[in-house]
Amino acid sequence: MTEASEPLERIAAALERLAPKPRPEPRFTEANAYVWHPDPDWLEPVETVDRVDLVQLIGIDRAKDTLLANTLQFARGYGANNALLWGARGMGKSSLVKAVHAEAVAQDLPLVLVEIAREDLGSVGRLLAILGRAQDRRFLLFSDDLSFSHDDTQYKSLKAVLDGGISGRPANVILYATSNRRHLMPRDMIDNERSSAIHPGEAVEEKVSLSDRFGLWLGFHPCSQDEYLAMVQGYCDAYDLKIAPEELRAEAVEWQATRGGRSGRVAWQFFTDLAGRHGIAV
Repeated sequence: MTEASEPLERIAAALERLAPKPRPEPRFTEANAYVWHPDPDWLEPVETVDRVDLVQLIGIDRAKDTLLANTLQFARGYGANNALLWGARGMGKSSLVKAVHAEAVAQDLPLVLVEIAREDLGSVGRLLAILGRAQDRRFLLFSDDLSFSHDDTQYKSLKAVLDGGISGRPANVILYATSNRRHLMPRDMIDNERSSAIHPGEAVEEKVSLSDRFGLWLGFHPCSQDEYLAMVQGYCDAYDLKIAPEELRAEAVEWQATRGGRSGRVAWQFFTDLAGRHGIAV
């Protein structure tokens, strides 16, 4: 080594020490749920998933039965569809995904939940490569609150999961996504692109057809007052909170009136306040 090259060697060695070292691929024995972090690529184990029991999801029976059956089919190694859960806010879309995963785990099925953020979809190809090598596991890839703007290109990465490209999506991976929008983009944006395009039908076909690539569509709609009250009562029963029915109804109705709407989320927020006032931890 010459004297001139020594400083360069020291600089190179220092940069190598500072550079993040690649993490080893997980063996998926630490947990049954993970969160994907890119750059550097890392699957973070989640020891305790924030979720509610399947029986506590009230007023969405059809969606619950359909998604559970689809999930158990996949976890057992049979055919199943990617699923898009769309519709009203706070009606249990995300909670349902986590609840059906918990049911599969309770049945000792090798199903692992992997959450990927919308802004990280550009790295989904690398994630699929990792998951595809773990053939002793089945993976439920979950993307919450999914939507795209007119200049957003992340939806193209999503096609790698739905269509698979040349290499094909790994057979041990399925995608569940939630969105407030059935077509994953605002209605007014669709109308604007159609009105300004030379070929209106082609202008939005690529983005609108993205939702068509989900084999399973499950719609979630605002709940009625009876369904809202049933949700509240279900939480009271689950946590053994005793309260007179008339008092519970009056307080629950007053709570939803102050929120300007009813949903499963509003029901849980009311119950959280009620439980706190009764000295019950949730």
